[in-house]
Amino acid sequence: MTRKLISSGSEFESKIGYSRAVVDGDYVFVAGTTGYDYRAMTISDSVVEQAEQCFKNIGEALAQAGSGFDRVVRVRYIFTERRDHAACWPVFRKYLGAARPAATMFIAGLADEKMKIEIEVTARAG
Repeated sequence: MTRKLISSGSEFESKIGYSRAVVDGDYVFVAGTTGYDYRAMTISDSVVEQAEQCFKNIGEALAQAGSGFDRVVRVRYIFTERRDHAACWPVFRKYLGAARPAATMFIAGLADEKMKIEIEVTARAG
């Protein structure tokens, strides 16, 4: 069984000790991903824009793994505020509407108060 570690280049990965994604056998496990633009190290105040950036970051990891959004089988959405969930539905549908993965949503505090959403996915490898 092959195992491949994928990095986004985020400073958090080396500081904390994790990978953006891990390809292990037939699956790609993408870590909880926030709305930070890792190139600019900025984050929007808008939860919808953060959700969009989450999926851009996830998409890059999936591409590096030889996978894509159509191969996602599980998604977990973590929000800091319950009221933000419905505003993000169009973004979720844009990226995962075709795959329709098993989904879970919950409310929790995140590592940085600027973060309003974190998204984690599991996909089938290439």
